[in-house]
Amino acid sequence: MKYFFGFIFLFCFNAVVAQNSITISGTVKDAKNGEVLIGAPVQLVEAKAVIATNTFGFYSLTVPEGTYTLRVSYIGYLPFEQQIQLKEDTRLAIELKESVQELKAVEIKAEKKGDNIRRVEMSVAKLDIKSIQKIPALLGEVDVVRSVQLLPGVTTVGEGATGFNVRGGSIDHNLILLDDAPVYNSAHLFGFFSIFNPDAVKDVKLLKGGIPAQFGGRLSSLLDVRMKDGNSKRPEFHGGIGPIFSRFSIEAPIVKEKASFILAGRRSYIDRFFPLVNDQNIKGATVYFYDFTAKANWIINEKNRLYLSGYIGRDKFKFGGAGGFGWNNGNQTATFRYNHLFSQRMFSNVSLIYSNYDYELGVGNEQSGFNWQAKIRTYSVKPEFTWYPNSRHTVTFGGQATYYTFDPGTLVFYSDGERRQLGDRNKYSLENALYVGDEYAVNGRLTVQAGLRFSNYNYLGPGTLYTYRDTVSEFTRDTLSSREFSNGKVMQTYNNLEPRLSLKFDVDDKSSVKASYNRMTQTVHLISNTTASTPFDVWTPSTNNIRPQLADQVAMGYFRNFGEEEDWEASVEGYYKWMQNQIDYVNGANLFLNKLLEGELIIGKGRAYGAEFYLKKAKGVFTGWVSYTIARTERQTNPLNNGNWYPSRFDRLHNLNVVTSYDINKRLCLSATFVLATGTPATFPTNRMVLQGYVIPQNANYTRNNTRIPEYHRLDVSLQYKFRDKFKGRYHHNLVISVYNVYNRRNPFSIYFQANRQNPLQTEAIQFSVIGSIVPSFTYNFNF
Repeated sequence: MKYFFGFIFLFCFNAVVAQNSITISGTVKDAKNGEVLIGAPVQLVEAKAVIATNTFGFYSLTVPEGTYTLRVSYIGYLPFEQQIQLKEDTRLAIELKESVQELKAVEIKAEKKGDNIRRVEMSVAKLDIKSIQKIPALLGEVDVVRSVQLLPGVTTVGEGATGFNVRGGSIDHNLILLDDAPVYNSAHLFGFFSIFNPDAVKDVKLLKGGIPAQFGGRLSSLLDVRMKDGNSKRPEFHGGIGPIFSRFSIEAPIVKEKASFILAGRRSYIDRFFPLVNDQNIKGATVYFYDFTAKANWIINEKNRLYLSGYIGRDKFKFGGAGGFGWNNGNQTATFRYNHLFSQRMFSNVSLIYSNYDYELGVGNEQSGFNWQAKIRTYSVKPEFTWYPNSRHTVTFGGQATYYTFDPGTLVFYSDGERRQLGDRNKYSLENALYVGDEYAVNGRLTVQAGLRFSNYNYLGPGTLYTYRDTVSEFTRDTLSSREFSNGKVMQTYNNLEPRLSLKFDVDDKSSVKASYNRMTQTVHLISNTTASTPFDVWTPSTNNIRPQLADQVAMGYFRNFGEEEDWEASVEGYYKWMQNQIDYVNGANLFLNKLLEGELIIGKGRAYGAEFYLKKAKGVFTGWVSYTIARTERQTNPLNNGNWYPSRFDRLHNLNVVTSYDINKRLCLSATFVLATGTPATFPTNRMVLQGYVIPQNANYTRNNTRIPEYHRLDVSLQYKFRDKFKGRYHHNLVISVYNVYNRRNPFSIYFQANRQNPLQTEAIQFSVIGSIVPSFTYNFNF
């Protein structure tokens, strides 16, 4: 621990404040609704000093006394520019006005471009809601996660798959945060929609590498979703009506420009049409999802602000009436934040965070049937501090303590009214972390972002610690001994240091070279041997038999803007990632309600490497991007595949995404998306046996992922028509008509084998497609 605080001292010593320096600080907001703007570059031109606003819209710059040109630019807003004389510390709140088509020429001429070149961050993709809303979507509904899947380095195993994969990582390797609360299942309706209501989302940011030290707990990426604070100037209503679900939100001031709130809700209603169907099995079915998002904030004074946000969502499915088969799953999150400004150079935020993901399935009733329930629950406190000692340093430090409760599942049987119960008892763990980081502008060209995170993990009682036979085999391991621990006792401890380093060098005004290294640690694990995550996968903590997963990643990239107005962005990044303590499974593993689950696991290692190419046009009547990724992701475990490397189940060599949008005129916009990807790996039998007239497939050499299903490709289009604004421009509405899978491609999700019904000695391959037809749709959206 002494080395950690010594590291803090070195950072602080290096960031000595110059004498006779003046600090200007404040917030950058949207002039229309008072929302703070995240990542807006604030620049003092003559001092060549620039800083981006933090996640709460705060900025701070310290420079020598003098007169400067203060400039702020942000995509979608008119630039702000003002001469300012700094004689003493100054607070300045800046409001940016939203740009409109008629003012585009002024905007382009005045705006300082190249923020993607100047910032030290690499392997980062930021999507604004306006861009997401133009992307053609399944059933016409805008979706955050499906939009993220169109970025370079991001893949999915197909339609109906929950989550996404980033640079060779598993689905659980992504840290998904909703206002700092972790989300363990981000999907509605088995991955067709995400839990994030676009009407309540302000900012979406995906970090694939160079992850700052304040974040940890996952190996591959951070998806940081920030909710709107609510319009602090006037009431505002949003909504949409589509064929699957409708949504509605309200945001308004509680006290004008001092306190505000937002409430947003969605519900699907396809089940409301089931009574019209003649099929009795469908008539009594229950199939729907809903979610509710809320947030409130209060500006106590210029130094103190409070936030409270929460989310509740659930999916429910039931078939066959009251005693039929059904399941449901859902998320609940809550975040309380307190912002405090100690001085114009020291900003702090303390968050109290709660997250719960639970799921259950069952059939029958309390006379005859069963019910299975499981959950993972998280409680966390996270103090964060940002110190701006001068215009060259931004120092961050803080910590986080997280307590986990894992309920791996309880199965209750009912037979003739008699109740029996099976399952493992709850598991508990406590994870603590301390971090420090500094973004240091060495000179006009070189910027360094360095950080260190120390994580301490404790597997806690009550519980049983099992010791297994130390053998490497493709079969279940036997237990050698077990030991009981009482409530709160530490059963296993792991400590890890996670260094982070990012470098940015400006080649010229239009291009830069960036490089990064980071080590990540993950102590919670998703147990699943399916091709894609399901709502019923089991989460488990690290134990004496399951060590924390580790990943080291290096990346390097070249970034350049071009065009007369620098409205084209291009980049190429290469990366290599090696992973330790990766989880695989013995053949025929039993993963559910198994007290001896750890004996079914095989621990190995992984590697992922590739190159990502990205071309984007962000302004003008024609916008969009093209991303292409060529990559490999592989695993190695001694008993499997004869100890040789084999492709992971989400390995895809080629991934091409084309996203385009064309403004035909002020009211009509045409958009299209094309996706092409190599097929995912699959394990096929290598030979077969015939026993008593039946064919039994066999994989003789225990090879994994020895073939691939056919490639995936799809074209989507949408047409958006903006109606004339009504009621003096206060009512805005549009109609979106979309077609998903335009040329009717039956993309395979998986392939399995079965005996031919006519001749049992013959086997046949069956291709399963989740969506195998054209899907037209429409959505009516309104705002007033």
